[in-house]
Amino acid sequence: MKNVLVTGGCGIIGDRVCSGLLKKGYSVIAVDKQPSNYNINKEHFKFYEAKPNDKAKYIDIFETEDIDAIVHLACTVDNDFGHIIDDEEIEITRECNKFFFKLAMASEIRQCLMVSTTQVYETPKTREPVREEDDIKITTNYAKLKYESEMAMADAFRGARDASLAIMRIPPVYTFDYYENLLAKIYDPKDETAFVYRTGEYGFQFCCVHNLADFILCFMRHADNPAYTGVYNVADKTLTRAAEIVGFLREYHRLGAVIQRKENPVTGLLSKLKGGKEEKTNYRYLDLKTLLNNTSYDTSKASRLCPFRWNLSNTK
Repeated sequence: MKNVLVTGGCGIIGDRVCSGLLKKGYSVIAVDKQPSNYNINKEHFKFYEAKPNDKAKYIDIFETEDIDAIVHLACTVDNDFGHIIDDEEIEITRECNKFFFKLAMASEIRQCLMVSTTQVYETPKTREPVREEDDIKITTNYAKLKYESEMAMADAFRGARDASLAIMRIPPVYTFDYYENLLAKIYDPKDETAFVYRTGEYGFQFCCVHNLADFILCFMRHADNPAYTGVYNVADKTLTRAAEIVGFLREYHRLGAVIQRKENPVTGLLSKLKGGKEEKTNYRYLDLKTLLNNTSYDTSKASRLCPFRWNLSNTK
């Protein structure tokens, strides 16, 4: 039985990833700063309490446990950190990066997956999907935090030619009950109102947490080969339209009145959300300049390993 260490194993993402691994016959060693009840008492599940920068605790875990693979979810929005990424969170991640991947390398771990973010990409000027090799432009604290983690992982494993590594760049996540990222795309915090432009036919790229869990399972099962090492865009197959978000929240959750706006967001409403520090630090910052861009991320590389079957209509 393969033993998998999952950091951030008790967050929104971690709970589902650990559950999927257990169902597929893996033994799971979950580490997080606090426990959850999602997988507690399940067979072959073990929990350690530790903060991401608790070096001594991680040294003890690597020395005590026989670890075959790592899924690194710690220091991730919606998993360990809140939507505001300040200097403290960046420093916590930096401290973690200094030792975590070196410990994994020293322990001869040969399969390691890490969650990153699509925020590292430059905002596209066309409607073409963003591909893994497209330009990087770090403009937010979260993008900086995650891109530095990508570099730390690559540097630590540079000499491990037999290692199978995956950096998973994901857009905002959701499940049936976790919909904060969905709501943020149709909610103006300045007006405290939900809104759509026109009929809400424009869309956003999201990642159902179950698609991410499925990709991790597929990679671990089928990509235990250094030839698969690389960066992967992991997301839903198609964009989720603003109108679909409204319908979903109306049917299954609480959503009050929704205003239909006709203004061009660039000229009519730009003054209401000016960015600056908020844009840099707030993961869910609503950038009206790009609201109608329909920016999407090419998942064809990841789809060769995993069929992305989850979306807003069938999430659980």
